[in-house]
Amino acid sequence: MPDQRTPLLTLKSVSKSFGPVKVIDDVTVDVRAGEVEVLLGENGAGKSTLIKMMSGIYQPDTGRILVDGQPVHLPDVKAAEAHGIATIHQELNLVPQLSVAENITLGRTPQRFGVVDKPRMNAVAREALERIGLDVPLAKPVGELGVARQQLVEIAKALSQDARLLILDEPTAALTGREIDALFEVVDDLKRRGVGMVFISHHLDEIPRIGDSISVLRDGQFVAQVPANTSQDNLIALMVGRDIDDQFPRKRPEEQGEPLLEVQGLSSGEAFEDVNFSVHAGEVLGIAGLVGAGRTEVLRAIFGVDPYDSGSVTLQGKALPPHDVGRSIAEGLGLVPEDRKSQGLVLDASVGDNAGLATLRSTSKFGLVDRSGQRSRAQVVTDQLAVRMAGLDQPIRDLSGGNQQKVVFARWVMADAKVLLLDEPTRGVDVGAKVEIYELINEITSLGGAVVMVSSELPEVLGMSDRVLVMSNGRVAGVLDADDATEDSVMALAVSEVTSAVTASEPSTKSAGTPS
Repeated sequence: MPDQRTPLLTLKSVSKSFGPVKVIDDVTVDVRAGEVEVLLGENGAGKSTLIKMMSGIYQPDTGRILVDGQPVHLPDVKAAEAHGIATIHQELNLVPQLSVAENITLGRTPQRFGVVDKPRMNAVAREALERIGLDVPLAKPVGELGVARQQLVEIAKALSQDARLLILDEPTAALTGREIDALFEVVDDLKRRGVGMVFISHHLDEIPRIGDSISVLRDGQFVAQVPANTSQDNLIALMVGRDIDDQFPRKRPEEQGEPLLEVQGLSSGEAFEDVNFSVHAGEVLGIAGLVGAGRTEVLRAIFGVDPYDSGSVTLQGKALPPHDVGRSIAEGLGLVPEDRKSQGLVLDASVGDNAGLATLRSTSKFGLVDRSGQRSRAQVVTDQLAVRMAGLDQPIRDLSGGNQQKVVFARWVMADAKVLLLDEPTRGVDVGAKVEIYELINEITSLGGAVVMVSSELPEVLGMSDRVLVMSNGRVAGVLDADDATEDSVMALAVSEVTSAVTASEPSTKSAGTPS
């Protein structure tokens, strides 16, 4: 029987266009008090545009917005906040240098006789933190907190403004399992208190844990509203308009090629120590481990972003000098970083300029940029990777997360990189775009290249790797062949105390505790 309660918020038959591109087409979504409405869809389906309408950043071209059943106009964020609507963006809206209390009251800091009323400010902040059960020092700079606690501070900030509706945009993207559990406990408590929520996530396994119902979008149109316990296969079919038979379509090589990348005795302070491995032509080497195990730091050192204390990196038989990104690129090494927005892209530049960043120097003629050549090459590669965009001149910040990630890959395809270092390559990417990225990995290895992939998603590591190297506390804990790697065996190594180095130059199923 349909729910007869008046929704807290309704987007009624809303549409939105940017120039000739219609990104939202006649969509209706209801959000009810005490419930979590999940917005699900591929990157570019229109989810971000919808939540920006809810939060006053965008206004619909047609259709209406209703709060408590009454039509409202939300010309800006302040107007949305006045109706009790607050958004927790994936890129947190906090000032790292300011204290927890200052961030919670930012923009409405209590004053007395023209100066900050610190007792009142602290009281407001303390009450907001108590509502979500977060115990942190009020005077602590928020930048010194971990991502999970910063996210909870954002929620406390919203609640201090009497928010009745919270919009959570990819809130778990950078959190560990325990941090996700803690966040979901807060969400459950807020539901009991009657707070309505909109939740966006690409992790389908999270949805039945936290959602009440799901509104599925595809290409800017509403497809269906289904219960939160709908099977993942059915959700994927609704999202992409087709069945995805194989979520991890790895095509493993019949035989091992020559070593392309060899890392020997790599050490850097407390970050990692005595790391050894090689990756061969046609191979995907997955690197697994808990947060803080040193995986990202190793990739950055290999690529030359960060210096290291000792050891060596050899690419196609040539020693790479440490801390020299330019030389790494010239020799055929590429890096897709963990945080594409701050480390992998120039957000104010165009799609074409971002795609061509790695080839600016190598294709220049007489010191001048080969603009026409760069543009034609970028067009070929972005077409090949099916990047959804208005054109090469579109600012890359306007693309969805999955399409931004494709442009980072396009950069290394243009540069003809022989070995790609991938750090969380599908973070914040929908299931359809994930499969497209996996197929690109297959194409790279089928042409004789190699991939080293760091991922916190164990199913992804197990599904796409030919061997799995597991790190624990900055050291190699063991190496597993794909056929022998399971979630249990990987996690057993990830939490182990490493007492001796393990060489990962050849396929092995031996762990640090079982030396040959």
